[in-house]
Amino acid sequence: MKKEIKKSIINEVHWENGLTYSEYRELIQRLLRINKTTGDNHSEKMLDYTRLNEQRMNKWEKIAQITDELKTTVANIKDKQYWLVLTEGWCGDAAQNIPVINKISTLSPFVELRLLLRDENLDIMDEYLTDGGRSIPKLIILNEEFLELTQWGPRPEAGQEKVKRMKAGELTHEEFATELHTWYAKDRSISLQSELNKLLINIA
Repeated sequence: MKKEIKKSIINEVHWENGLTYSEYRELIQRLLRINKTTGDNHSEKMLDYTRLNEQRMNKWEKIAQITDELKTTVANIKDKQYWLVLTEGWCGDAAQNIPVINKISTLSPFVELRLLLRDENLDIMDEYLTDGGRSIPKLIILNEEFLELTQWGPRPEAGQEKVKRMKAGELTHEEFATELHTWYAKDRSISLQSELNKLLINIA
């Protein structure tokens, strides 16, 4: 049974203002050359996060392998889909997931991917909160009329469970960050792909 589609706050103007994946990568690299990142906080800590994320994105571009199951699902997409991702260059979860999302999007001529910076688009972000927070990345999948088909994010469920453990005081922030990114490396994007596969099947 198809999931009922609904009206989205996102429109053609938002879409046209979005960056392609290559434009997003180029923006981050250009900002780093002048010791800046996306957003307004250009502290050394945020710059360090962004530099580390550049390494993460480079890695996933090289090693991410899309499962045969997901390839089949994406090949069955026969109607236009707009994939819009809210992100920032300093966000570790974005760096772990967006390169894989981009690879998936390139498998179908019916799918287009654009990225918007969260802090420049809080009107959209505040419609897609996670437990009341502006967590990113957030993927919103729309049809040709900009009606929302489904959404995903900010991280696979196994990663989200680690966030809940941190908020419950079971992990320090440092322990959480180490555990989360170690998990991403071991998981090799399989959880992300499995979750997206289920969502895409549901809207087929």
